[in-house]
Parts: sequence; C-alpha cells; structure tokens
Amino acid sequence: MELDRLDARLLSVLQTNNRHNYEVLGELVGLSPTAVQRRVRRLREHGVIEADVSIVKPKMIGRPIAMLVLVSLERERADIVDRFKQSIRQTPEVMNGYYITGESDFVLIVTAQSMEDYEVFTRKFFYENPDIKGFKTMVIMDRVKVGFALPIDLSAF
Repeated sequence: MELDRLDARLLSVLQTNNRHNYEVLGELVGLSPTAVQRRVRRLREHGVIEADVSIVKPKMIGRPIAMLVLVSLERERADIVDRFKQSIRQTPEVMNGYYITGESDFVLIVTAQSMEDYEVFTRKFFYENPDIKGFKTMVIMDRVKVGFALPIDLSAF
C-alpha cells in the first residue's frame, strides 16, 4: 500500500492518541471527517494499523514485575523455531517476543505477579520444554519508556 503525506500525518496523530473522533482527527490533519474515516478504514484493512490498544499500568492489575528473558534453543531448526514462536503467542505472561540475531535466539518481555509467580512460570515454560537450551533473566527495575509509537518522518512523504 502506498502511503501519502496525509496518511503519515494521520498515523502520527493516531499513535499518540487513537481515541480522537473523526472530526477532531480531520481538524488535526486537514481532512473532512468522512475522508479521515475512509483513510483509517483503509489503513486497518491493509494492515498498516495492526491494532488499537490501551496500555495498562502493570502495577494497577497486580503484575508489578517484568523481566527481559534471553532464550537459547537447543538447535536452530525451522520446526523448533516455529514451535517456540507458537508457544510465545499462546502464553499470556509473555508480553512481547522477538526472534533475534546474536548469542540468544529470542528475547521475551515477561510479566509476573511476584518472583514466586515467575519461578512457577519458568518451570512450566522453560524447564519443561526440551527445545530450550537455556535462558537468562534480567529483572526490569524501572519502566522508563513504554509504547509502540514509531517515528514517522513526514518529510519523506
């Protein structure tokens, strides 16, 4: 899908606050509400906008602990990688999962209610999986910046 400057402006605004109505969005980007509605629908249909989500404060729902976990697989075979990707997608404690280059094969962001809760998770998710060679956990001490907004260079459109 080809994006134009108005799409880019609209995406910049939506990444900051996607709760604006079409009238407000139109004022912010210089379009009619109907044109904004058509563009947003097109951006969603083409997968440019992947999801509309709310970012929830973990502490407020009883999940104050988060970890970065580096995971190494026994072998880097397609079937093993695909199986592990599927297990990541099916596990709600894994907030984000990335297949990476380097010494580890994956990096995960995992949330837990407590360290005891995380230990139970590690036994079930890592130790019981024969495809996992090892994992290293780093506890996140402070959420300095959280979000999914991508920088959009409007001059490129």
